[in-house]
Amino acid sequence: MTASRDRNASRSEPHVRTSTRDHGIAQTDNGTVIELSAIVRTAAIIAGGQGRRLGGVVKRDLLIGGTRILDRQLSVLGQVAEQIVIVANDPVRFRGPEFQVCADRIPGGGALSGLHTALVSSTTAETVVVACDLPFLTAPFLRYLIARAGQSDAVIPWTSDGPQPLCALYTQACVEPIQQMLAQGERRVSALTTRIRVEEIREEEITSFDPHGMLFFNVNTPGDHRRANALTARGLDPVE
Repeated sequence: MTASRDRNASRSEPHVRTSTRDHGIAQTDNGTVIELSAIVRTAAIIAGGQGRRLGGVVKRDLLIGGTRILDRQLSVLGQVAEQIVIVANDPVRFRGPEFQVCADRIPGGGALSGLHTALVSSTTAETVVVACDLPFLTAPFLRYLIARAGQSDAVIPWTSDGPQPLCALYTQACVEPIQQMLAQGERRVSALTTRIRVEEIREEEITSFDPHGMLFFNVNTPGDHRRANALTARGLDPVE
């Protein structure tokens, strides 16, 4: 079931049916058809810095199936966005005409500061934002995320583990609440969901795009890295 959170309120919405073979459209129970071919003008990657639990290795440079996570994400985002922003605390390391690189506007704020920088650097009303440690994102799911944008301030997937705010779509309405959070010392991205209007993508919707439960697999440890490569070796890589 889909849902929209208006700060602390929630309400039910029509269930959305999708096909696992053809993600050109999605249809709600009341017959409303959502086109999934639309793209967003801006996407952003929160590239972060060194992975402490990876011995200082930069997550975005890890190879999954022989390809850097960053390059996997650039390939996928290039299918759904007209322009890509990379937010990093080491921007001089990046070179490429296909993306813009920005340093954190408010250093020391973690991923929330990265989200803030992505939004204030974006020149468009809506921005898809993803963390750099998600190697298995797919264009069909991101198109669905984009298609769900409406009257809310953000569209956020919601799984049994809770919100997935670093694979989400945000509007410029989120900038002020984020600035207030950072000024108050709040660094949890998940805490933003209580301050904005959120359109949720529920787990039963996600499953259609993610039969093996890999979309939100993030690489934080050497064990995660080994498991991600094992999944690709088994032929389960959804990006291929």
